[in-house]
Amino acid sequence: MEGKVTFTPKSGGGRATAALPEAASHIAAGHVTLGIELGSTRIKACLIDRYGAVLATGSSQWQDHLVNGHWSYALDAVWNGLQESVAQLKATVETDFGTKLESFENFGVSAMMHGYLAFDQNGEQLAEFRTWRDTTTAAAADKLTEAFGVNVPMRWSASHYFQAVLDNEPEVNDVNFLTTLAGYVHWQLTGEKVLGIGDASGMFPCDEGTLDYDATCLEKLDALLADNGVNRHFKSLLPSIKVAGDDAGRITEEGIRLLDPKGHLKAGAICCAPEGDAGTGMVATNAVRPKTGNVSVGTSIFAMVVQENRLQNLHREIDPVMTPSGAPVSMVHCNNGAAELSEWMEMFSEVAVAFGRQKIHDIDDVYSAIFTEALHGDPDAGGVLVYNYRAGEPVSGLADGRPMLVRSSESKLSLSNVVRANLYSVFATLALGMRTLDEENVHVDFLQAHGGVFRTAAVGQRFLAAALNTPIKVAAQASEGGAWGIALLALYAGTDTAQSLPDYLDATVFADSDVPAREPAADDAAGFRTYLDRFEAGLKMQHVAAEVVPAQS
Repeated sequence: MEGKVTFTPKSGGGRATAALPEAASHIAAGHVTLGIELGSTRIKACLIDRYGAVLATGSSQWQDHLVNGHWSYALDAVWNGLQESVAQLKATVETDFGTKLESFENFGVSAMMHGYLAFDQNGEQLAEFRTWRDTTTAAAADKLTEAFGVNVPMRWSASHYFQAVLDNEPEVNDVNFLTTLAGYVHWQLTGEKVLGIGDASGMFPCDEGTLDYDATCLEKLDALLADNGVNRHFKSLLPSIKVAGDDAGRITEEGIRLLDPKGHLKAGAICCAPEGDAGTGMVATNAVRPKTGNVSVGTSIFAMVVQENRLQNLHREIDPVMTPSGAPVSMVHCNNGAAELSEWMEMFSEVAVAFGRQKIHDIDDVYSAIFTEALHGDPDAGGVLVYNYRAGEPVSGLADGRPMLVRSSESKLSLSNVVRANLYSVFATLALGMRTLDEENVHVDFLQAHGGVFRTAAVGQRFLAAALNTPIKVAAQASEGGAWGIALLALYAGTDTAQSLPDYLDATVFADSDVPAREPAADDAAGFRTYLDRFEAGLKMQHVAAEVVPAQS
């Protein structure tokens, strides 16, 4: 393609970046795209050129808290984190390219899906933001699943709202707008109450035929609401749906100041529809065609398998969601991913300091050293069991969870086995859920994986292959994740093309990026099966632990 930016690997990293002089000219001219993703622990901004190459990133940290018994974030923290991430990205651009970022052509925002963000007719928040981690909606989820004949998980927005109705919460009749975190940020930046279909399918069941909310399910929910004294049409509370490639508005003057209150960034960027982290992970791994799939590992962990047709049978552990283009997806979502593992890595870094290491300059060094130790552990982790349950886990039938390390007196306690057990714990619940897809004869040739846990070469990839008994690929951009994925969706929305999203990604972004798959090793796979059998049998301990170890708010 004439004029295409050349790519060269960035020293010390796995991502592609544009050659410096050309990249600087693109930035100065504003021929760049900005994507931002609000994850569970990190808010990340990602700037790309017209061919999807990463130019710069910026990030900030944040943390959820228990508020009135619900996992929540303050909305002020949303804007503080976004501003810090954008400021860091701008500083990186100026340092690396010798020019200032003053404008961008396209923009997209993604975030953790689901949850409860309710606003009145004046745009005022009515209740604390309740995130996907909440497991307080079991009664509502059960009633909706039974009524719809479609699995409605506890974390979906419909479950949160209906639970508020069942609990006679005072705000339910005042709700004028329900949205997700990505939908909220997009609304504030553009004034548009819209949502990408991938994110929307995590609020309420969607119809791949109409690319809209399922009309039959809406009628059934309206009837349930009326039975409980709430006379309104649920669809009127929801964002309008957009699909990949749609124009979803422009950043306003008021909106750009929310991102850059003291700077000179210009308004007017074309926006794609706000999407959920599941959809952007699929884009970042180029797993948006039928018979492809990906695994995303962060605070939560989930697998997405794209299908030609939706599963006919209802399974409570399988969520029926969609790609950003509206193709049906079977999602196995586990609330507990790598957060507990991160706590262990922090502890190991403290041990290093205690033994005389003056300072840990890069936490990635800790991960690399400790993860590599796991390769020397026994295939079954020597009888050591770790439960990474910092929150409830619907796949395991747990309303609440407690992190645990358990072993018998005959187990082999060693650093290598403890680390391997921790890594296995990240993938164990996902493996339990994926059994159902195996029973439905849903198979893929390989799965694409992404997330920071894969930054240490070969280790996470090897153990995930063993856990799912499936070949695993990890792309060079694996740790960039959803911020890069939403930037690509924004680029697609701002590009005049007749190509479908899968074709566009293949031709423009991933044409030369094929990577080898890691096959499951027989010893690892057998060892993980033994570990998983013990893990499943020991879930009874979690029920007791949740009763006797109180949560600390």
